[in-house]
Amino acid sequence: MQSAPLLSLLIWIPVVAGVVMLRVGSDRAANRTRWLALIGSLAGLLPVIPLVATFNKSLATMQFVENVKWLPSFDIAWHLGVDGISLWLVVLTALTTVIVVIASWESINTRLAQYFGSFLLLSGMMQGVFTSMDGMLFFIFFEATLIPLYILIGTWGGKRRAYAAVKFFFMSLIGSLLMLAAMLYLFGQSHSFDIARWSQLQLGIWPQMLLFVGFLAAFSVKVPMWPVHTWLPDVHTDGPTGVAVLLGMLKIGGYGLLRFALPITPHASHFFAPAMITLSLIAIVYASLLALVQTDMRRVLAYSAVSHMGLVTLGLFLFNRIGTEGAVVQMMSYGLVSGAMLLSTGMLYDRTRTASIDAYGGVANTMPKFAAFMMLFSMANVGLPGTSGFVGEFMVLMGAISFNFWIGAIATTTVILSAAYTLWMYKRVVFGAIANVRVGSLKDLGRREFALLGVLALLVLAIGINPKPFTDAIDPSAGALIAQTQRSGLPGSTDEPPADADHLQARTTLNTMHSPG
Repeated sequence: MQSAPLLSLLIWIPVVAGVVMLRVGSDRAANRTRWLALIGSLAGLLPVIPLVATFNKSLATMQFVENVKWLPSFDIAWHLGVDGISLWLVVLTALTTVIVVIASWESINTRLAQYFGSFLLLSGMMQGVFTSMDGMLFFIFFEATLIPLYILIGTWGGKRRAYAAVKFFFMSLIGSLLMLAAMLYLFGQSHSFDIARWSQLQLGIWPQMLLFVGFLAAFSVKVPMWPVHTWLPDVHTDGPTGVAVLLGMLKIGGYGLLRFALPITPHASHFFAPAMITLSLIAIVYASLLALVQTDMRRVLAYSAVSHMGLVTLGLFLFNRIGTEGAVVQMMSYGLVSGAMLLSTGMLYDRTRTASIDAYGGVANTMPKFAAFMMLFSMANVGLPGTSGFVGEFMVLMGAISFNFWIGAIATTTVILSAAYTLWMYKRVVFGAIANVRVGSLKDLGRREFALLGVLALLVLAIGINPKPFTDAIDPSAGALIAQTQRSGLPGSTDEPPADADHLQARTTLNTMHSPG
């Protein structure tokens, strides 16, 4: 039995640290402010250790549950918990906060307290999103993330930062209002905001379809899905690197679809599955083609994120176990790869103040350590076996092929297209002769930058070489979710789904490919 409220600590430690930062930090004491931010982020990472160490990978149910009545009149509770689906997203959130603080150590020189304080507050809100088991509590945390994100983009971004911040804010807000309407309807039907109780409601097909649209409106923007992805290239280009890294590593949209749309509206999820699969395939191919014609490294990575997240939504709506599990792994693993790639381009931008691909060439001659790290992350972005980028892609593609060969064939084009735009960008930036005086004067990675990229490289390789500890934790929860949607996804169906032979074969193949020796 747990001796401490670990999930509450995950939320409140960064929130309190952020408030303290806003109170005592200042530009005049810049070093003290940076160290306070680092201490606060590391303190927020500490509860992750017992959380992972004592998590029972064989259970599909929620663990570390905290349930305290908050507003009894409306049955709103401080109700928290994690399962295999949310565990690694919680870990990734805490880790991302530390990474962003270290990455911003020298690049941010004005309003330090406000910058680091906003990130710490945002981290706490993110943890609340991934651990909430109460619908209204989830909504509060979900909406609260918009405030620090808006401030961070609008204050520390580039020339068009105000446009990027306002566009992101209002696209997110409109979807959130529709989600709130869906939640209020569910409260009217159940007289509770308990998410588990919502998933047990026997709703008709038309209410489910309207609820699904409400949830989709909120979460598709955060995935981001095509065609509501247009805010992401603007934020990547005109937002600070830390925000781009955080948005690249944290996958609220995909998590929301898993936690709300699929279990609460299973009939509607099956009804809309063909449309969702079609939109996912469009995102995979169309965004990859757009990435090929970009001249800015950050926009290449923005469209790359849209394409790779298309694999996530594809896996979710295949309704087979390997596809769902692969979608969760893809959210986690691509979060690391995307974050690493964005940090790499951010390091170049900090040195030259440009992200234009044409401004580079021959970087390997002056920054060999950087070139080696960026090569590894580029290979992971392509999905090279042995890296984390391969694991999720392989599982989703196996699920797609077992669902329908032609859907799997179209989805598999991501391997070719991602190799095309990623290696094209890497070749233009890193290889060749030194292009100009600015590239010739570049300095290689410092100790802080080397350590930062080194940790990310180890994580990318660890997941790629031995994914079993991660997939073992996800598998029971993913299996329970699919069983629930298959039992209630078709009217009149009450039988247990048959064993997923494709899932067992794919898991065996994956573990064999990555076993030591």
